[in-house]
Amino acid sequence: MSLLRESLQEVHNRLAKKEITSVDLVTESLKRIGEVDGDVRAFLLVDEEGALKRAKELDEKYSKEGTRGILASLPVGIKDNICTEGLTTTCGSQLLSNYQPVYNATVVEKLHNADAISIGKMNMDEFAMGSSNENSSFYPVHNPWDLSTVPGGSSGGSAAAVAAGEVYFALGSDTGGSIRQPAAFTGTVGLKPTYGLISRYGLVAFASSLDQIGPLTKNVEDSAYVLQAIAGHDQYDSTSANVEVPDYLSALTGDVKGLRVGVPKEMMGEGIDPKVKALIQRSLSTLESLGATIEEVSLPHSEYAVATYYLIAPAEASSNLARFDGVRYGVRKYGENLIDLYHETRSQGFGPEVKRRIMLGTYALSSGYYDAYYKKAQQVRTLIAQDFEQLFAKYDVIIGPTTPTTAFKLNERIDDPMTMYANDMCTIPANLAGLPGISVPCGLSDGLPVGLQIIGKPFAEATLLRVAHAFEQATDRLPEPKLGGGRA
Repeated sequence: MSLLRESLQEVHNRLAKKEITSVDLVTESLKRIGEVDGDVRAFLLVDEEGALKRAKELDEKYSKEGTRGILASLPVGIKDNICTEGLTTTCGSQLLSNYQPVYNATVVEKLHNADAISIGKMNMDEFAMGSSNENSSFYPVHNPWDLSTVPGGSSGGSAAAVAAGEVYFALGSDTGGSIRQPAAFTGTVGLKPTYGLISRYGLVAFASSLDQIGPLTKNVEDSAYVLQAIAGHDQYDSTSANVEVPDYLSALTGDVKGLRVGVPKEMMGEGIDPKVKALIQRSLSTLESLGATIEEVSLPHSEYAVATYYLIAPAEASSNLARFDGVRYGVRKYGENLIDLYHETRSQGFGPEVKRRIMLGTYALSSGYYDAYYKKAQQVRTLIAQDFEQLFAKYDVIIGPTTPTTAFKLNERIDDPMTMYANDMCTIPANLAGLPGISVPCGLSDGLPVGLQIIGKPFAEATLLRVAHAFEQATDRLPEPKLGGGRA
């Protein structure tokens, strides 16, 4: 087995026994990237020199100290909307193609303090706007399970790199499903934490009330390790929650006896592929055999979630992206006057999907339409949150599919934004309510992975990890993707 296919604990043990070194791990990662990333296109930047330098420093450090943390020496990928000091952070956009931050995001600092090694920056939909990673202004990412299909978005590069065995884990961001959806499409584990559990300081904002950073990993245990390292209060983020971070590893007991599971009928009805639904039902039977209680429930306002999201998120984006004007940082396109400079910079710097969402958001916030659209959307958002609150008074977790279908073909939906937006119908409600959610592989449909989504109470990540881990241990592991044009 390749080193990069082993779990974090397995690699940690080998490092502790001095069977391998940090340089071995980075070299293996760089070799794998060289072998497959020409097809997968998961990376926008590979920091070979910096990674090898860091690996040598860590080998020297641990030759003297001995004891190392679980993430020490592990090559990781960072989504390209998370600031990395001295390394280009483009957000997948031409507008920031020359932008090098002068500081690290808090999550990057935490990984650095844990002695993880950043290999590079991951490809993504421009400014995190998309569900397929076809909106990257550089090149689309390809799904390692079938290179003719999408990996999901907007964290498609992060998910694809983990699935292809290029890195041990990667960080992504989730605004409406952008960690969980690509995790489902690529057969990886994707965790979107409760809003506020992980600092957003250094995350380039798309929709500030929805964005959250989270890990993409090979298995649930690895996800717990990474979450442990990056969670916690941050004084630099005013939306960071000052809550105690529990020991997530201790939650991985495998015991779900007595667990109360609600299955929303709205997530198992119209629009869900029958083969996906069958795998979800099989997964629920597995949890039932482990001692969980399964009941059908309702989220009556979830049918409005997609429409609500596509008013709130673009409205916040139109405000957040106003800073990209060619004056302060990023690419500048000159004009005859200041207005022309703004016009040329934004016209040439932003891609079609970003422009579409800015226009939608500006319209929703405009005089005469604010009450009818944005205010109404916020009111519906409250109703969606209340639906969850009522269910969680009785149930421990809410379970359903992560996505209504498996990965679709590249270019199949790129010109049909409404169909593309509907792909997030199962993930958006958790973002609107600020709840944690995790996607864990639950089987293959026609050779492509399907994700099981588990949604929990606020700051109940330990419960999500416990349920996901118990399910994972009770089911067969997916085979490795074949990295070809045909399906596995």
